[in-house]
Amino acid sequence: MTTTTLKDRIRAARSGGTAPAEQHDQALDAPAELTDVKGHEQVEPSMNKTVMAWLMRYEAEFDEALPAHIDRTAFFAAVRAVLPRLARCTPASTLQALLTCARFGLIPDDKHAVIKREGVLAVFVPMAQGFIDLMYRSGAVDSVHVGEIREHDEYSYVPAAPAPDDFVHKPDLRKTKAQRGEVILCYAFAWLKGGSRSQVILLSREDAEGIRDEYSQAYRDAEAAGTGDSFWHTDFLAMWRKSGVRRLAKVVPMSAEMAALVKTDDAGEAGQVQVVHAPDPEDARLLDEATAAHEVAEASQDPAETGVRPLPRKRVQPKRRPRSARNGKRARR
Repeated sequence: MTTTTLKDRIRAARSGGTAPAEQHDQALDAPAELTDVKGHEQVEPSMNKTVMAWLMRYEAEFDEALPAHIDRTAFFAAVRAVLPRLARCTPASTLQALLTCARFGLIPDDKHAVIKREGVLAVFVPMAQGFIDLMYRSGAVDSVHVGEIREHDEYSYVPAAPAPDDFVHKPDLRKTKAQRGEVILCYAFAWLKGGSRSQVILLSREDAEGIRDEYSQAYRDAEAAGTGDSFWHTDFLAMWRKSGVRRLAKVVPMSAEMAALVKTDDAGEAGQVQVVHAPDPEDARLLDEATAAHEVAEASQDPAETGVRPLPRKRVQPKRRPRSARNGKRARR
């Protein structure tokens, strides 16, 4: 049986009924005008309106996906700004990338998240600030610090020393970046609720290149095609910093949402469908309802809250000695 709705296709992908590549290629009932989008590098303003009108056919899905703290107007303003770069992407991949971004409550503003084009596919890429946002949402992280050390900066790292004396970075901000030299290390650490500090993550350029070579299919494809247009080509430092933040996410208390974001990012690097890894709004709603029901049940056990008197307890009387023993005691007196 052919699946016709977006939810049906996502469920089919989760159950193995539809291959990831097929999910990307399906047109999802796109109007005929959108077939022209694949053939142009730039999208005319009128075509932008056509694409937005088509996306708004899935308004209910976006409203369901976007968390309450994300302004819908701001999200779609960012979407309009990125449409030109997605001119050659299939409508299905554009829709899925944007829905994935919405489900994580991230705005595709190139700071928190990016929607990029890989061939004819639109891909959701969470950036360092997006990972940091999810760390804060977990409730276990007080602050996150990310930076880079340049070759003439003053710094020290002594892993055996107690925090915060184990790591010190003192850049001379009176110097220009050129005077401070090339970046030699990127670092990230977090202060946790309660005052403790996480492990310091330090990544050299060699470390970052190793991560890129092992995990980024987009980089390998761009190398093979000679295009040099992957993020690792065009914005190496941002990806270097992001790699440090991703490693930090693994050493601080990780929420289920953060674990899902890591899987989703990995799927994007591997060229797979991402939306199947994103939080399911229906699951989140059921979890919220279950949590609320549990809190009500717990409160109902508190007599002060419910006004219900507790059941009386049976008083245990001390055991009395047999009468003969008491009489014997009097006789001895």
